[in-house]
Amino acid sequence: MADHYETLGLSREASADEIKKAYRKLARQLHPDVNPSDDAAERFKSVTHAYDVLSDPDQKRRYDMGGGEGGGGAAGFSDIFETFFGGGGFGGGSAGPRSRSQRGDDALIRVDVTLDEVIFGAQRDVTVNTAVICETCQGTCCQPGTHPVTCEICGGQGQVQRQVRSLFGNVVTMHPCGNCSGFGTVIEHPCVECGGKGRVRERRTMSIDVPSGVDTGTRMQMRGGGEVGPGGGPNGDLFIEFRVAHHDIFSRDGDDLLSTMHTSMVDAILGTQVTVEGLDGEIVVDLPAGSQSGDVITVRGRGIQGLQTTNRGDLKVALQVHTPTRLSNREKDLVRQFAAQHGNESPALGEFQQSFFGKIRDRFFRQG
Repeated sequence: MADHYETLGLSREASADEIKKAYRKLARQLHPDVNPSDDAAERFKSVTHAYDVLSDPDQKRRYDMGGGEGGGGAAGFSDIFETFFGGGGFGGGSAGPRSRSQRGDDALIRVDVTLDEVIFGAQRDVTVNTAVICETCQGTCCQPGTHPVTCEICGGQGQVQRQVRSLFGNVVTMHPCGNCSGFGTVIEHPCVECGGKGRVRERRTMSIDVPSGVDTGTRMQMRGGGEVGPGGGPNGDLFIEFRVAHHDIFSRDGDDLLSTMHTSMVDAILGTQVTVEGLDGEIVVDLPAGSQSGDVITVRGRGIQGLQTTNRGDLKVALQVHTPTRLSNREKDLVRQFAAQHGNESPALGEFQQSFFGKIRDRFFRQG
């Protein structure tokens, strides 16, 4: 069998670049589209096979050490199975050249929102650093006025044949073309703006909708809002994760809003009607007579509008009755008179009420 270096017209000291140049020169002369003779076809196969061996560092090393076929020797079982069960040989079918245009990556951004924005939903402008299509080449990867040219090595197939010896005799397998990286075309004049990638990075501002009812950790998917793909391929998706900021007055339990109202002992005893400022305007809260600390007053429909629904949760207000600590002598006398008329029941221990203390803890000391 002819020496691979001789087939390419090279010495054994030839560099990788010299091997590639020699192969490309011979391939131009012997390619079937240029030279249709049978002799040229056979020489083209020999030249291609020699290049496949010498262009692969591992195969070249084995070939140089043994002087034999390198990668063209007896094929291992992996090569055999690859050939007959989908590896790209004559029996496996050729996948053809691969496309330069590929889908872009998905992107994830985190957006901080306020409880005020969550109650009914809002619209926000966000800025993202993403990949967008190159305006100069419009995703073609080529300088304007140029275009990819058919690979002269594989003839646009994106694959080259490699012949190996196996237990079944000589087997021809298909492998990605090293000259065009399997694309079938070569870009001789890459776009200067994007470096031949078809896309550039850019900070972009976009408007997003904050749905009502979102909570910390809620993710929203915007199809096609991610990065544009290599070669001007379709955009990936954009995922938006929300984080709801802490509010000093209101906390949240699902779609319900929770808050605490401090009230005087007199208002708790006699009852009253109080107007307070909510997240969406004024709210009227009725305090029943005889209210106690820890009582929860529910105002229907003044909570958060639920995610993907028009229904609203409730506002739940926990009462904390303020007991005065500084009284004048006259005020103390009045309290004594009141106690005398209603009986002054002495404090006494009773059964532990978990629900009461839980209500105090959850409503008075819950911060988020």
